[in-house]
Formats: sequence, structure tokens, C-alpha cells
Amino acid sequence: MTTATPEDAARRNLLLLVQLRWLAVLGQLTTILGVHLAFGVRLPLVPMLATVGVLVALNLAMYPARALRPATNGQVMAGLLVDVMCLTVLLYLSGGATNPFVSLYLLQVVLGAVLLDTASSWALVFLTSAAFAFLSVVHRPLPLPPMLATSLSGAFLFALWFNYTLTATLIVQFVTRIARNLRDRDARLAELRQRAAEEDHIVRMGLLASGAAHELGTPLASLSVALGDWRADARIARDPQLLAEVADMQAEVARCKAIVAGILFAAGEVSGEAPARTSLRRFLTGVIEQWPRNDQVILDYRLPGDLPIVADRALGQSIVNVLDNAVEAGAARIHLVVNEADGALRLSFRDDGRGFPADILPRIGNPYNSSKGRQGAGLGLFLAHNVLRTLGGTLAASNRETGGAEVVLRVPVSALALEDEGE
Repeated sequence: MTTATPEDAARRNLLLLVQLRWLAVLGQLTTILGVHLAFGVRLPLVPMLATVGVLVALNLAMYPARALRPATNGQVMAGLLVDVMCLTVLLYLSGGATNPFVSLYLLQVVLGAVLLDTASSWALVFLTSAAFAFLSVVHRPLPLPPMLATSLSGAFLFALWFNYTLTATLIVQFVTRIARNLRDRDARLAELRQRAAEEDHIVRMGLLASGAAHELGTPLASLSVALGDWRADARIARDPQLLAEVADMQAEVARCKAIVAGILFAAGEVSGEAPARTSLRRFLTGVIEQWPRNDQVILDYRLPGDLPIVADRALGQSIVNVLDNAVEAGAARIHLVVNEADGALRLSFRDDGRGFPADILPRIGNPYNSSKGRQGAGLGLFLAHNVLRTLGGTLAASNRETGGAEVVLRVPVSALALEDEGE
């Protein structure tokens, strides 16, 4: 199924307006010639047909413009004003406000309420109402045969004008509101489609990651056993340098195993350990200490107490992703400020790196939104954004006036805090 863009919708609306104008031309010609020939009412054919010719010329002129680009609000407004002007001229030449076709002004008002912005729609109501009032006073009398002749009192014409103005006002009032509601609904549906696409992308990445984690488990276990054997070897035990290198390799293998375990845990495939009860300060300190460049992070904990929480490994990985992103942007110092506002924890990461490029900031949280120019770049903040969204939180990023960037993670306290044991 293809989704139409706003430009496509504007082109289709313009096409419908052109088609409607052709119908109006056909109806006006039929009415003018029918009244003039069939009913014997002598109408000023030359100026009336010339006015209809203006509408024909407008439609012909709009065809190449419609093929190139969608019409703007001003162009649609100009077209409707020409329609109103031509209708006013035709009514002036055929009885003014006493002509029953004066109600066709409402068609222009409805089209304006649907196609134009609110200010232009109200301007159209004012202009058509003024034209109606003008035609009530100034017009060319319609020479009807005696059997069709009639006269309308001034009070009746005023009532007709008032009824028209009230109807046009109500139409614009409610149609513009309905159109706004429909636009809000369409925007919400577009957001939901985007979220569904992102979540499908996450599912596919998760399947790939969990499959890779399973595959990596066996070679990592073999490496761990081999390194243990090396460390127990007498020749390596007698060489402090080799022993230190083996210890470093064991630490790196252990780190790789922890990362693999975290991937499987996030995928729901590990049930060996229960969620850990801890406190917020201890949780954040542990995440920072396990990060390889923890000496670059300054933790500024501003909460009055140490909040008891359930350790969320996905949130911990999100924090690591933000720290990694800051270092890759050239940050030498990262200031993590922790506070609470409106029932949500606020983790603010302020760094002294290069900051975000201006074209990337509006798309923070989208996959592969990165200036690093390599395969797989741009997923760190994307994954962090989706973890926070799952927890009911948000991720926001901005560049600091003093240089560097600031990334703010907001997480509802209720998503992490331990429930009261007495409840």
C-alpha cells in the first residue's frame, strides 16, 4: 500500500478544484443560454459569456502549473477569489441578491474552509458576505416575463444576507475544526507507523544479536578455558610479563562474555539471575565503574536520598551507549547530573566534545542517524531512545552554548522504583 505525500494531496486537491470549475462553467453556460433562449429572458450575453470565458482561461492556465508543483495557499486563495469575482459579476448582471443562484457563494466558502488556512477561510467569508450585501443594493434588474416576475422586500433581502453570513460563519467554524482534527489524526497515524517500523527494525536487530550471542558463547568459553590453562602453565607463571598479558586477555574475554550475557538477557533468553535490588546511586556508580573510561565521568548526584530501585540492565546499556557516543564525538570530560523533576528521574550528560551537527539534531533517536560515516554507526542513541520509550521515558539532545553537547534521559520513577513491601 502506498502512502500519499502532502505534495500529492495538494496536487489532487488542485485537480479537483479545476474539475469543479469546469462543472461550474458548464452549469453557468447551460443556465445562461437556457434562461435566455427557453424562457425569453433577455440577458446581457456578451459580458456574461466573457465572464465565463475568464474561468475557462483560468482553468487552462492552471494545467501546466498543476503538472509542475502543488499550489500554495496563496495560489488557491487567488483562484477562489477569481471564482467569487466572476460569480459576483454574473449575479450583478442578472438580478443581484434576488437571483436564487446567490447561494453558490457558500460553495466557495466550503472549498476555502477545506483547502485554505484559517485566516484565508475567514477572509473568504467576509468577502462573500460583503459581495452579497453589495448585490442587495447594486445590481442590474432581471427583466422577467410577467408570469415569472416577483419582488423581494428590503427586510427579506436583509434576512437572506443575515442567513447567508450566519451559515458561512458556522461552516468555517466547524469545517476548519474538523479539518484540524483530521490533520492531527493523520499526524498521529504517521507517528504510529513510524514507531511500528522502528520496532520492527529493533526486532530484526534483536534476532540477529541474540543469534550472534549464541554463536559467540561457545568460542568465548573455549578461549576462557584455554587462557585458564595458559595461566596454570609453569612456564607462563614464571614470566611476569606473559602472566600479566594472559590476565588482561582473561579480563577482556570475561567482558565479552558479560556483553553476550547482557544481549541474551535483553532478549529474554536468560533466566538464571533475578532482577537485582539496588539503589540508584549504586546502580549508576556500578555502570560508570564498569565503563572502560570511567575516569572521564563526573557523577553529580543531586537527589536528597538514595532511591531504592530494581536494576534495569537495558537502562544501564543505554547509559553506556550515551557515554560511548560522547567519547566518539571527542569528549574528554563527561558531567552526569542526576536529579528529579515532575515524578521523573533526569540524567543529564554534558560533555565537552564537538557536539551534534545541525542536520542530525532534529533526527536524534532515528536509526543510522550519524555523522561517523561507517557501517552500523548511529545505533547507540537509537537503541537508548527505544529503551527509554519502553520505560515510558524520553531522550532529548542539544548543543551547549559553551561547546559540547547535552543528552537528557528522563525515566519515570515508577518504572524503576521498588514497590512498598507493605502494599
